[in-house]
Amino acid sequence: MDFVTQILNGLGIGSIYALIALGYSMVYGIVQLINFAHGDIIMVGAYIVYVILAMLGMPLWAAVIGSLIFCAFAGVFIERIAYRRLLVHGAPRISLLITAIGVSIFLQNLFQAIFGSQAQSMPKLFDFNPVMLGSLELSSSTTLNILTSIVMMVGLQTLVNKTKIGKAMRATSEDADAAKLMGINTNHTIAFTFAIGSALAAVGAVLYCNTYPQIKPTMGALLGLKAFVAAVLGGIGNIPGAMLGGYILGVAESLTSAYISSNLTDAVVFAILIIVLLVKPAGLLGKNIREKV
Repeated sequence: MDFVTQILNGLGIGSIYALIALGYSMVYGIVQLINFAHGDIIMVGAYIVYVILAMLGMPLWAAVIGSLIFCAFAGVFIERIAYRRLLVHGAPRISLLITAIGVSIFLQNLFQAIFGSQAQSMPKLFDFNPVMLGSLELSSSTTLNILTSIVMMVGLQTLVNKTKIGKAMRATSEDADAAKLMGINTNHTIAFTFAIGSALAAVGAVLYCNTYPQIKPTMGALLGLKAFVAAVLGGIGNIPGAMLGGYILGVAESLTSAYISSNLTDAVVFAILIIVLLVKPAGLLGKNIREKV
């Protein structure tokens, strides 16, 4: 029974990793960019919730919506200022990677200058009774995390596969030049992708603050790294793969903390990544793609 409880707890934290990993996968699928600043969008979303809820005293719904909108616009702004010129001119991927790391460091230092380096306590966000599954008690935060991640994945799959903008995203991912010839505004499509990915990070930030009610300017670094691992583990660029990778990471962390040592959780997570990449480099649900050199 305790084992099942640990599995469910792992799925709860894994749901947060999965939501953030979806942002990584979407951006990589469209422009082949590892956006390492994505982790810090989580931190930005958490601080927006804190400002609206704790400092301004506004209701929770306003804090959640405000965080979603602010992070979506922040993602578009970062893409426009930091990445677009490099993408348009076909800059090497290493240039994009260095720029992403620079944006990450900038955001961390900006929020540290504004709010200070000390951690801030977040008030309780969602407060409802635990869910009983027979003799199992599922905490409210775990239930909310799992249900939200499933709904978001289904909604994202529907967006990508059933809508006009989703078709534009897939066309841009396959061949951006051909998409332009077909009349698709690839710049708008890429900006929309960044907006959706950043909004998903804001949802992850809300769930994280509800589960662990403490925030600080560097909180996004490790969260973002683990979400990137989840995306690679499941097959980066693959939406169900990002979810699967997040769940696996969360369960691995929970079981390691419960049965081995909480000091080894990060080591086990990255060991799993190494093993999977050695066995299946494209990830669990990814496809091997040959590239001509």
